[in-house]
Amino acid sequence: MAQQNAVIVGSGIGGLVAGALLARYGWKVTICESHSIAGGAAHAFERDGYSFDSGPSFFCGLGDRNSLNPLRQVLDVLGESVEAIAYDPLGHYHFPEGAFPVYGNLERYRAAIETITPNGAQELQQFAREMLQLYNALSQVPTLHLRGDWRVFPTLFSRYLPAMAQLLPQLTAVQGSVGDVVNRTVSDRWVRRLIDLECFLLSGLKAEGTVTPEMAFMYGERDRSVIDYPVGGSGAIVAALVRGLEKYGGSLRLRSHVNRILVENRRAVGVELKGGETVLADIVISNATMWDTAQHLIDPQHLPERERTLAETTEAVPSFMHLHLGIRADGLEDLTGHHVVVHDRERDIAEPGNTCMISIPTVWDSRMAPAGHHAVHAYTLEPYAGWEYGGNYADQKRAKAQVLYRALERVIPDIRDRVTLELIGTPLTHGRFLRRYQGTYGPAIHPDRGMFPGCKTSIENLYRVGDSTMPGIGVPAVAASGILCANALVPTQQTNQLMRELQTLQKQGAS
Repeated sequence: MAQQNAVIVGSGIGGLVAGALLARYGWKVTICESHSIAGGAAHAFERDGYSFDSGPSFFCGLGDRNSLNPLRQVLDVLGESVEAIAYDPLGHYHFPEGAFPVYGNLERYRAAIETITPNGAQELQQFAREMLQLYNALSQVPTLHLRGDWRVFPTLFSRYLPAMAQLLPQLTAVQGSVGDVVNRTVSDRWVRRLIDLECFLLSGLKAEGTVTPEMAFMYGERDRSVIDYPVGGSGAIVAALVRGLEKYGGSLRLRSHVNRILVENRRAVGVELKGGETVLADIVISNATMWDTAQHLIDPQHLPERERTLAETTEAVPSFMHLHLGIRADGLEDLTGHHVVVHDRERDIAEPGNTCMISIPTVWDSRMAPAGHHAVHAYTLEPYAGWEYGGNYADQKRAKAQVLYRALERVIPDIRDRVTLELIGTPLTHGRFLRRYQGTYGPAIHPDRGMFPGCKTSIENLYRVGDSTMPGIGVPAVAASGILCANALVPTQQTNQLMRELQTLQKQGAS
């Protein structure tokens, strides 16, 4: 094959994975990122000696070469790694009824829940058994060997026929929602609410809106692999992917805002940057959301009706309020790193402000804050509507942040007296720095209402990656989207060779 080139709009995890893999396959790759920092929703930033994660803070399998985490597989074939610190329990859930530890090991997790609802713990065990059965079947097909086109089927049935036979009886579960499994296995109201919470943490939707493989993957990785945190935070993952990209000749251009994707004769041919510069390419990949791609990056005259309808009718997960704090750490020696606080048992789990997520990464990596201090990240859902700069914006964001402070007080009662640095982010902040439609975290596509659109678009040579193409708003899902897109652009022989190299690395790790 003649050397081909690709230009990628955005350096989120999906764009970085697709770009690094294509570079590994021998392509010339240029990634254009509008921000001054790579990583998209997973970027890290520094302020006054603190290093903060902007988004994801929970990771599995970074230090386990046999993990099913697609990101782990990509790092291996790029010859990169991330130092990670294993820990368990993974955190604590704080319900109005009380708090309890959340263990990766499902037997220990069941025992913790048994102290609250013995009958519910037994039902959860049956639910978890079904999740692990699906995980076991899915685990036989490495994500690195999958692709986002029809050629995936010859690969599956020629190389993974036993796995396909094992999956056939579970096709309904694969295509259905976690809510379907819950209705079959769990009647305990408290446990149903618990599963809704964990689905919400995974996808931004409750059990009825979350596809079953997402939950199966989470349960399996928690139980069979390791829960770990990357030294240096999510920024360390981004840095490893950038190193892999550049190692194989790819380039990342920061502060390079893409104004539009160039389309000629119904075919994408490159991008135009702010200032007028054009970057021509054989393939264009958008890591922007489906809404931003359709509404801002493609001229309406070139946008097929299918893509326009998709952008107009797909519901978005709301944005978030973020609270990044630097606090004094004296007297907090027994502090754990992850907490989820549910304020009101009568309100919906997914109601903005009712469920608050808290991450304190300096519990594991003290270098992310000045000596004697902790870095804290707390966040909760917040709709984009009703926010605008000017007027009472400062007062509005401070008032909205109070629900996060109340959640933090469940963990650190005197948190307000400890604060040395306070940064409040709103949906406007999220939309501004990440260039995301209404600051959203991705599509809210329920399994029974449609499927995610995948990496191919209606415009020839235009592809997409990221949370607009795969269920889930987490790092594994967007990493998988990058794999499927990159593999769809190369012959199966190249992917087969990459898989042989991964299997060799896994054997070396096992020995």
